[in-house]
This record gives sequence, C-alpha cells and structure tokens, in this order.
Amino acid sequence: MEESFSHIILFSCRPYSESVNIRAMDEQLLSDNIAKLLQRVSRSAQKSQYHNSDILVVAVSKTRPAQDLRAAHACGLIHFGESYLQEALQKISELEDLPLVWHFIGPIQSNKTGPIAEHFDWVHSIDREKIARRLSEQRPPHLPPLQVCIQVNISKEDSKSGARADDLPQLARAVLALPRLKLRGLMAIPAADADAGQQRESFSKMREALDQLRTLAPDIDTLSMGMSEDLEIAILEGATIVRVGTAIFGPRNR
Repeated sequence: MEESFSHIILFSCRPYSESVNIRAMDEQLLSDNIAKLLQRVSRSAQKSQYHNSDILVVAVSKTRPAQDLRAAHACGLIHFGESYLQEALQKISELEDLPLVWHFIGPIQSNKTGPIAEHFDWVHSIDREKIARRLSEQRPPHLPPLQVCIQVNISKEDSKSGARADDLPQLARAVLALPRLKLRGLMAIPAADADAGQQRESFSKMREALDQLRTLAPDIDTLSMGMSEDLEIAILEGATIVRVGTAIFGPRNR
C-alpha cells in the first residue's frame, strides 16, 4: 500500500479520541507542520529534473507516543517509520484499529528479524545477506512479501550501518532471489556534518547506484533519502521517499 502526499495540502485534522492519559501534540501545530512539509515536498518535486510527482512521506515517529501518531493519521498521514523495535511493537498494537503502513528504518540485529518480518510492511535498512535471508524465512505466509531497501553507507562512515557501494550488486542479487522479500530500492543517510554540496554529491551517487541496479531488476523504483533538514536536496536528486520526523513532530523526546 502506498500513499503520496506531495500534492496534498492539509490544513486541519479530524478530531480523535481525547480519552488518552498522555498529552498529545497540539492538533493545530501538527496540522500546520504537515501542511508546511507537504508544500516543501511539492515545491522541490516541481524543481527536480526527475519529475517524481508521487513522493512518499514517511513520518519518523520513534520516541513519539501513540497519541501523536493517531493525531498525525487524523491529519492524513499513513506511513510511519520506527527504529526501536520494542517501542514500535507497542505502538503497532495500540494503533491496530488504524490502516497504517509501518516502516522499519533502524539498524537490524539478527535476533530481531522475526518480529520485524511479522509486523512491518517495509524495511529500509538491509545491509547484509544474513539479515535479508532471515527476514524472508520469517515473513508469515499470509502476508504479502516484505518491501525492502538496501541501506548504503554512502558517506563511508564507520559509525553507520549500510553496505558499501561496491558490494551492492552481489547483495542485490541475493535479495532478489529471496521469495518473501520484494527489493524496492536503496536507502541512505549522508553524513550529518556534510555541507549542501557534499549532501547533493552523496544523493547523486545514490541515484547512480539505483540506475546501475536496474540492470539487474528493471522494476526497482525507490530511493529512500532525505530528512527534515535536507529533503529538498534529496528530492532534486531523485528521492522517491523522504523520512521526516522533526519537521512533523518537533524535536525528539530522547
């Protein structure tokens, strides 16, 4: 299930239940933040030479209480990205009455693949064959194939997860052979201290890597890159998914 928000402007939220104990984010502030974000995405898409009119906004909701996600859904958001598995599983359970699409975007330990395969719709952070194989083996048969991206350590940072660009063809072939995974594309997080020029160079390298992978699988279509601070540059270089937290919810709680 995919939903594009690049051409939808939302100014108000539907009311949601107030029978919660934890104070939720102010509805008007959340609505304003989402409207501003969608305007940024739309403007950037219009400037991009890649003409991606259907850019998917994934709301990065790690550390946010379930009430905030429920309020964001009332404002029209459907896709949510989580990095902390236990926290995410609790929210998935609390929000099972809503038609949400769950994206796992954090590093994956091999002992966590089972719950991820069972409860998520997308995984953006595959960086080695072992993880991909376990996700495929543990994906329940009644669910559709897990939509996945290979994470690339595009800035070659020792502190970050991700496959090396040179290893992409081999890893992509391995993922493509797994029956319960659907390889959609690539994900990257450029170095946080990079300037705009360096960021754009990194995003450009990601687009080139995706083009090369299309020789193996022509239907690969996803570049998951760009966050609150750099989404404009990412979209200019062909991003199809942006993962946005701060611009929607404000600074993280921890």
